[in-house]
Formats: sequence, C-alpha cells, structure tokens
Amino acid sequence: MRKFDFKNIRFGKVNLDTLDDKTLMLNLYLTQLITLIVGIVIILIQRNHVLSLFNLHAGWQILIWGVLFAAAVLGLDLLVSRWVPKEVSDDGGVNEMIFGKRAFWHIALISLIVACCEELLFRGAIQHAWGPYWTSILFAAIHIRYLQHWLMTGMVFSISYGLGWIYLHTGTLWTPIVAHFLIDLTMGCILRYSKEEEAQ
Repeated sequence: MRKFDFKNIRFGKVNLDTLDDKTLMLNLYLTQLITLIVGIVIILIQRNHVLSLFNLHAGWQILIWGVLFAAAVLGLDLLVSRWVPKEVSDDGGVNEMIFGKRAFWHIALISLIVACCEELLFRGAIQHAWGPYWTSILFAAIHIRYLQHWLMTGMVFSISYGLGWIYLHTGTLWTPIVAHFLIDLTMGCILRYSKEEEAQ
C-alpha cells in the first residue's frame, strides 16, 4: 500500500491564469465539504443538536429578515460599486471565475451550498462559542482575497456581524442562510449576466 507523502504538500499563492475551471470547482466544493464537516463536529463537541439550529419557530420572520437583510447588503454594495474605484472592490477575479460562465441553476446551487455550509460553521458553531464580533473577525479573515482592501474587509465583517445578529434575533439558522443565499445568488447573477449585456 502506498503512503501519502505530506511533505510534498505546498501552500502558496495561486495564479488564476493557470487555474482551470475543473480545479476551481473541485476546490470550491471540497472547501465547502470541509466547512460542513468542521461545523458539524464543533456543534457535536458543544453538545448542541444540529437539527435544533434549523427550527422554524420564527415562521415568516425567517423570510422577512433574510430578504430585508439581503436587500440592505445589495443596496450598500450597489452604492459602493458606484462611488468607489473598481480596484478597491477587486477580489483578484475569483468571483468572476466562479460565476462568470455558469448557468443559472449552477449559480443557485453554488450559492445554496456556500450559504448552508458557511452559516452552519460560522453562525451555528463558532458564534455559539465566540459571539458575533469575534466570529465576524474570523469570517472576514478567511475571505483572504478581500484583506488587501480595508473597505472590502470592513464590508465582509459588517455583513457577517449582520448575519449573526439576524440569527440571534430569529433563533434559527434558516434566516442567515436565506440572506447569504440571496446575496450570493444576486451577486453571482450580476457577474454572469452583466457580461452578456456588455457584449451586446
């Protein structure tokens, strides 16, 4: 049996020009699977019941708070993109590569998977132990592609804090999942379909 050689694992900056679509998608789905597993393990260590985080006691408040928060974030993003130079909001082209050539159903699937996995880890597991402030600092830090611009880092922190607040307010993970999904879906569609309009 052949052993895996951990010494040959190298970390470094990835050149997006050499990254093909298959590798990008594999990395995206693999990181989300790891996020999901880590989130579930932390929740189990905390002796919480995973399913209790997904209660529906808040009823319509889940959709109301999720949609209102997503609309506020998207409105703020629209203002920022209108008044701030493009270099300040540049993520190095990662989002463009992820969403730029996808079909609508694939954008929706990516948005749903990311929303569920990240909210389970950050709001369901980490926020339970650290609270919304420190969870939001960690959330901003893992979105490393934005750390070179203080405005984007601040926006990611604020969005995360808001997601944590609506989770605490409604008592269910469905609320930040709805908001996160709508934000990612809308931004993904803007990236995807604005290219078609520019081409015409």
